[in-house]
Amino acid sequence: MPVPYDLDLIFSALADPTRRAILSMLLEDDMAVSDVAAPFGISLAAISKHLVTLAAAGLIQQERRGRITWCKLDPEGMRAAAVWMRGFGQLDPLDLDDFERFLASQLSGLELEDDRN
Repeated sequence: MPVPYDLDLIFSALADPTRRAILSMLLEDDMAVSDVAAPFGISLAAISKHLVTLAAAGLIQQERRGRITWCKLDPEGMRAAAVWMRGFGQLDPLDLDDFERFLASQLSGLELEDDRN
């Protein structure tokens, strides 16, 4: 079954910390573009570019109400990425304790070699 969203666009959009922060803000409620821009130290034009990227990825929707453009989350875009990532949940979880013990044994082996030289 084809995915209706372009995962490359979604993950590219999510790669930027400003865009992730915008998505977190929109979790609370729909926001006007000017309200989205307020906490950031960048221009309204720069925020607009971020919003265009998020909309193109299907992560948000923008709606014009009078002279104000409102933004809201589109959960379907994020759902497509989550479904794709969920497929990797069937992999065995990495046991970090075993990995840490392995590294410690390797490092102690190197220390013993250094002491001999």
